[in-house]
Amino acid sequence: MTDKTIKFNIADLNEAEMKNTLRAVYEALNEKGYNSVSQIVGYILSEDPTYITTHNNARSMVRRLDRDELLQAMVKTYLNIN
Repeated sequence: MTDKTIKFNIADLNEAEMKNTLRAVYEALNEKGYNSVSQIVGYILSEDPTYITTHNNARSMVRRLDRDELLQAMVKTYLNIN
């Protein structure tokens, strides 16, 4: 038997989870007719959950995200750095 150790990068998993959550929230806001980007930015800046609809459990999902980690991931993505 050979050793088939798989390495997981927690940061990559967290970023993938954040991206999936943010995408689901974006879609829920779109379905309700909101300007999704503006609503998400409002939530990130204020942490006021009323910016996010309860449709498809979006508000509950977004509140599980750490805003600092989310902002860091967004800046890294925008600047195209790891």
